[in-house]
Amino acid sequence: CSRDYDTHTHTHTHHCLKVFPPPPPQAPPVIKAFMCGSLSGTCSTLLFQPLDLVKTRLQTLQSSVQPGWVRVGMLTVILSVVRTERLLGLWRGVSPSFARTIPGVGLYFSTYYSLKQHFFQDNQPGATAAVLLGGGARAVAGIFMLPVTVIKTRFECGRYRYRSVAGALRSVYQTEGPAALFSGLMVTLLRDVPFSGVYVMFYSQTKASLPKEVSSSSAAPLANFSCGIVAGVLASLITQPADVVKTQVQVNPQLRTAEAITYIYREHGLQGFFRGAVPRSLRRTMMASMAWTVYEKMMIHIGLKS
Repeated sequence: CSRDYDTHTHTHTHHCLKVFPPPPPQAPPVIKAFMCGSLSGTCSTLLFQPLDLVKTRLQTLQSSVQPGWVRVGMLTVILSVVRTERLLGLWRGVSPSFARTIPGVGLYFSTYYSLKQHFFQDNQPGATAAVLLGGGARAVAGIFMLPVTVIKTRFECGRYRYRSVAGALRSVYQTEGPAALFSGLMVTLLRDVPFSGVYVMFYSQTKASLPKEVSSSSAAPLANFSCGIVAGVLASLITQPADVVKTQVQVNPQLRTAEAITYIYREHGLQGFFRGAVPRSLRRTMMASMAWTVYEKMMIHIGLKS
């Protein structure tokens, strides 16, 4: 502060300059996108984990086409799990799901954001570009998170009795070697990269076709969710055979991809490649729709998307 003397009024005047503290450092946009994606993935995983477990159990059942066998469906598996493992049994594998989804979805969305900002900062990507953006982001996340994906699949199938994600990773590494943690890499990428690419394409194109009044209104989150459902159903059905093969390879590490395809066809025929399609479509569609809706809402809230 400073003090001035007025000779006419014989008074002193005080002048103070307020010093404000510097604003807190802002996280880089990529980190913000990672956090938005992780939160959206956490919510959707907790809600839809039972569908993933039912899908895995359906895909790892032994042949149901032999005489005298009863056809097993979603409801049968759900009742069996609840009866033998109680209600919480439907959430078996939720810990590796969290271990995979929280960083995995965050990595996916941060990679997607980075690629979009780098290549399409000034314009909206078209259909082909959307496929490449979605597929590229999923490839990065899929490779990094594959070891946890292997453990998650084994937790859900009910054949392995691991106590924790860290213990399971250590056990597989010591008994089967590091290669087992990356079993099913190619078929996982063949499932996830097309799914994400097709999903982002359908999602972005469907959103672009909405009237501007809807996109800018309070109904925008519901409209985004509806677009996500349409995109999710189409992408799930297209990639379902790869998901069935991926499950068999990760649950039976002695099988290679070609051997798993032969085994599925021999045991179940062509319809075997679509086992678990209903719970997987429901889960992937609802998870992706919720993840994208929450992600975009949060990105608008923090100022990274208008």
